Amino acid sequence: METPNRVVVVGGGIAGMETLFALRQRLGDRVALTLVADRPEFVFRPNMIYVPFGGAEDDVRIPLSSPAERRDIDVRHGKLAWVETEPQRVVLDDGCTVDYDYLVLATGAAMRPEEIPGLAEHAHLVWTLEQMRELGRALRRVRDAAVDGSPQHVLFLVPPGNRYPGPLYELAFMLETWLRRSRVRDLVCLTFATCEETYLEAFGSGLRPVMAEEFAERGIIGYSQAEATGVEPHRVRFADGTARTFDLLVSAVPQASAVDYEGLATDERGFLRTDLETRRVEGTDAVYAPGDAGDFPVKQGFLSVLQADAVADDIASRIDPEAVPSPRSFDPVGLYVMEMLDGAMFTQVPMTLTDDPEGSVRVREETPEDYLVGVSPIWRLGKRTLGAYLPQQFRAGRPLHRGFPWGVLSLGLWGMSKALAGRAER
Repeated sequence: METPNRVVVVGGGIAGMETLFALRQRLGDRVALTLVADRPEFVFRPNMIYVPFGGAEDDVRIPLSSPAERRDIDVRHGKLAWVETEPQRVVLDDGCTVDYDYLVLATGAAMRPEEIPGLAEHAHLVWTLEQMRELGRALRRVRDAAVDGSPQHVLFLVPPGNRYPGPLYELAFMLETWLRRSRVRDLVCLTFATCEETYLEAFGSGLRPVMAEEFAERGIIGYSQAEATGVEPHRVRFADGTARTFDLLVSAVPQASAVDYEGLATDERGFLRTDLETRRVEGTDAVYAPGDAGDFPVKQGFLSVLQADAVADDIASRIDPEAVPSPRSFDPVGLYVMEMLDGAMFTQVPMTLTDDPEGSVRVREETPEDYLVGVSPIWRLGKRTLGAYLPQQFRAGRPLHRGFPWGVLSLGLWGMSKALAGRAER
């Protein structure tokens, strides 16, 4: 029998797992799949927002061993130390090497809190499961202090260098609802300060009036274009000379590449430079970077899935053109359902890259009918359904965008978007 092509995927996050499962479904045993992962479990990060409010961590964690065994994926535990393109192999931190015909670098992004002096020391960061667990304890302390009659101030912060602050907005809205239900909302001041030009800037200006209205109705004080320069005990300083105090600071983090890819093309923050449609790394023939490891400016789960599907299709079409006669390209249409506990906000936005050398996106002008925004309690059903569906697919070793279940779910989301979301103004 002909030796199957060897595809090595480094990184056990959304982009890496989706690539593996899509390749297995596309090519069957015509491809040998290896996963290199530095931890034994997949963490579904979009569901971590529920952990501070009592959500079960079992809904977030999936052991890699089960889906890997189901889909005949060899798992190598270790960290990536080096990538070689000639010969084609990766070197792990223990000195072992793994040869490849195609390599997928899905190593994600990493925290860089040190870029804002004092941020790591004085803020509760929103990044890891452990940090979300600790945030839950801090929020309960705020609530208990308010119950005892002590006014509290919680400040949410989006610092420069963060590539996707969506979860921080969710936490702010969720906390407002949680405090209101706990009957202490009037004793807790909530402030949201972001360095962005507008709220959730990557998803277009059409969100501006909707977000401003939500902030106003919930009594959340919002500031945009607020560039944090340093954090002290109970105080954040900003570039315009102002400062804001807090009892509890909850912050997103500056992001950079999780791996130093010496010898490969990278941008100023270490993210791998790629071809937009295929996610192939510039200057290489067989190396890809879907998800947060690549240079697409918006680091968001649904966009990572779309990139992974494009990578899987490109590799599969090169191995067996008949198996994938029409490979999908990465079409950056962001889909996001923002949880609020008493409702949710739906956003669908077609994106295109700008000429900004630092990398940014704008709303695509060619398809205005696809830019949708809507707020409704019913969208919580869509949020929870999506949050349950993807982990269920991954536990079974199936890609997100495949099969009858996805057809039913996507049809339901399409119907809800037509009924509950309207066209957004750019």
